[in-house]
Amino acid sequence: MEKEQEMTSEVQKEVEHQLEVIRRGAAEIIPEADLAKKVRRAVETGKPLKVKLGLDPSAPDIHIGHTVVLNKLRQFQNMGHLVQLVIGDFTGRIGDPTGKSETRKQLTEDEVKENAKSYADQLFKILDREKTEIHFNSRWLSPLDFAAVVDLAAKTTVARMLERDDFSKRYHSGQAISVHEFFYPLMQGYDSVALESDIELGGTDQTFNLLMGRQLQGQYGMEEQVILTMPLLEGLDGVKKMSKSLGNYIGINEPAGEIYGKAMSVPDDLMLKYYELVTDLPIEELNQIQNEVKKGTLHPRDAKMGLARRLVEMYHGRERAEEAEAGFKRVFQQRALPQDIPEVEIATSDLEGGRLWVVYLLSRLGLVPSNGEARRMVKQGAVKVDEEKVTDVDAQIQLSDGMVVQVGKRKFAKVKLG
Repeated sequence: MEKEQEMTSEVQKEVEHQLEVIRRGAAEIIPEADLAKKVRRAVETGKPLKVKLGLDPSAPDIHIGHTVVLNKLRQFQNMGHLVQLVIGDFTGRIGDPTGKSETRKQLTEDEVKENAKSYADQLFKILDREKTEIHFNSRWLSPLDFAAVVDLAAKTTVARMLERDDFSKRYHSGQAISVHEFFYPLMQGYDSVALESDIELGGTDQTFNLLMGRQLQGQYGMEEQVILTMPLLEGLDGVKKMSKSLGNYIGINEPAGEIYGKAMSVPDDLMLKYYELVTDLPIEELNQIQNEVKKGTLHPRDAKMGLARRLVEMYHGRERAEEAEAGFKRVFQQRALPQDIPEVEIATSDLEGGRLWVVYLLSRLGLVPSNGEARRMVKQGAVKVDEEKVTDVDAQIQLSDGMVVQVGKRKFAKVKLG
């Protein structure tokens, strides 16, 4: 009897621990009571939960905004559960209309396959390969005949579809909604039916699609999945959702020094949110940092350096993290130049009188993506040549061998005359 009570107590502790980890940083759990039941059953039986995430292969470059959900998946894996990654090679040909004001461009099969290939190397920087299943949803969606598709469509209503904010806005504004767009949430939901998923994760902007999976599982007589949504991460501007197109992102494949420098530009009021959502910091250490920052015993700058170091370590290893921190301190705290400035050769035959227009110079050195961006950076006073600021967009720069050109705080290049 006493042994049984001890076992019951251990089960209860493990259930409470897992629920605490799962709740950390989550925006919403629907319904939470079902989550508790599923976790308890998994702990008692030793059978792992199947935790699903759908991936749209139209945008395979992962930044840390994407890792909010991926880190949560890794937490599930650390507790012994199985992750089901669904590459939407079939749904990707339609494109998720979520948040779009017009019909999405459909991808070709070749485009989808090419994008899907680039996921693996990035995903397994975060996830445990041994506890991850990768599925392509064409495996169960392609074989559906027309009768099966009609049966699937009969599981919901147009009124239900128009509850989605983006569909509703487009409908009421008279903008076109193609019938095939209604099939995206249906197909994503059918993924959960095919895989018998216990839990599905996504951002808060995916709530409708995730609930469709729960609805369809019920319609097919299955136990309904639990929905767990994670917050959308604001980018480095502190305002808009992190996005590569907005330039307010930290890419997990970026160089170590770039990740570190960008992390140091995270607004102070978002720093703790980044710690919670995009690092693997244990809950106890997170709580300690939060308390020390609040009390004033830990300076926000020092806490941010810890964040930057941890992010680099996650994606490049400890040695590169230490190097990136040393480089940052040298450049920004000691006002010294980096030791590993890349050299770019410029042929003297291309020069007239040894001079080059500053806009062309920045482009030739690869410090800006376009001439327009070069002009903007000069006008903003973000360009230096041998430590001297250049603010005249029409300036002709007299080049010299070994000249150092800087754009912003982190981009450097050295001129090598050839």
